[in-house]
Amino acid sequence: MGKTGKKRVLPESVVAGVVSKGDIWAKLSLVIMGIANLRRKQIVKGCIFLFLEVSFLLYMAKSGIEALKGMITLGTQTQGWVFDETLGIDVLAEGDNSMLLLLWGVLCLFVIVAFVMTWRANLKSALEVQELEAKGKHIPGFIDDVKTYLDAKFHRTMLALPMLGVLAFTVMPLVYMILVAFTNYDNTHQPPGNLFDWIGLDNFGTILGSGGLISQTFWPVLGWTITWAVFATLLNYIGGILLALLINRKSVKFKPFWRTMFVMSIAIPSFVSLLVMKTMLQPDGAVNVLLKSMGWIKESIPFLTDATMAKVTIIVVNLWIGIPYTMLITSGILMNIPESLYEAARVDGANASVMFRKITMPYVIFVTTPYLITQFIGNINNFNVIYLLSGGGPSTLDYYQAGKTDLLVTWLYKLTVSSKDYSYASTIGILVFVISAVFSLLTYRRTSAYNNEEAFQ
Repeated sequence: MGKTGKKRVLPESVVAGVVSKGDIWAKLSLVIMGIANLRRKQIVKGCIFLFLEVSFLLYMAKSGIEALKGMITLGTQTQGWVFDETLGIDVLAEGDNSMLLLLWGVLCLFVIVAFVMTWRANLKSALEVQELEAKGKHIPGFIDDVKTYLDAKFHRTMLALPMLGVLAFTVMPLVYMILVAFTNYDNTHQPPGNLFDWIGLDNFGTILGSGGLISQTFWPVLGWTITWAVFATLLNYIGGILLALLINRKSVKFKPFWRTMFVMSIAIPSFVSLLVMKTMLQPDGAVNVLLKSMGWIKESIPFLTDATMAKVTIIVVNLWIGIPYTMLITSGILMNIPESLYEAARVDGANASVMFRKITMPYVIFVTTPYLITQFIGNINNFNVIYLLSGGGPSTLDYYQAGKTDLLVTWLYKLTVSSKDYSYASTIGILVFVISAVFSLLTYRRTSAYNNEEAFQ
């Protein structure tokens, strides 16, 4: 019930509209796609709808149904050697491939979804041409439709190919990965020699609370992932703001020069900087050699070989990469803070410290909160810094396929590349997504940037 006491009327679905308002040709479109368009002289459009329906039915009859069955069973016949009585020798019998069966099944599901959307578009078109005919208006032909998609609906034409690319190379692999998390596709179930099968939520139970080695690895790695994300985000954020404030002070000369010098660290690809730092921080690297030659140390500092030292080193090295980004963003914000706010504060007797706390920081935080959230989620999934600098090391027998500095995302990578535990890797990927999505949504909805977007306008 609305505020006026009237019951809200929900929009009628296309199918309900065809059933309640459609004529015989519109109702026939429920079964024979495009027939309403053919009846009203939209020959090309009607033939396209009919062709798509026939193609879908032929696909389902020829391979679609089998693909769905294969997706349910994930194969029944394993590859192996069998005795051929005719030849009198063992021959290799071809088996099912669970990985391919799951892939064809996912593809079939997408084809079905695409057909349902096309079928709905066919019903919508049937109602539209019926309404045009009833009102005595011109029914557009194929050329008219083409002109419309090159003019009024040109945005749909331009977005069609990118959307297909996103579906094929992003959405479909994601769906496949999610489904793998509910199977036992690991190093002992490698098709076609060994098939894998559906196991429901067992992988989530194994990772979250089984008490086994994988569970004992997940929680420490998760703890370090959150710790790393918090320190990497806040230190880069605070350091970037302080650097921007320092450069933007009126007493500082050659401001463009200083900004350019710090931007140079961004111009150099991060993987180059990380690999150079990794080499310099080795036991016989440039840093330890220099400190020894100066007499400051006698033994090499274990920058990347000691667990605690490696974590601190990673956080410190990351400052070199992250602070300049925040400095650039904050510099632009500081230049746009209205000078009248500071003048009014000075009139009221506020000093520099008060103006910083009451004007500068609230304004900067208000504008950069979405960026701060994005950086935090990006650091949770920061593969490059960990993998290129420490490789997740130092190694330990206490963890399963993970080192002391591995994040969830680098551990996930090792599970796929090193041990071929694809089901565990997919499960961890889903958990990372859930953590990131929940944190982002809950945090952003509680920020001033979301609740009071006109506060500083």
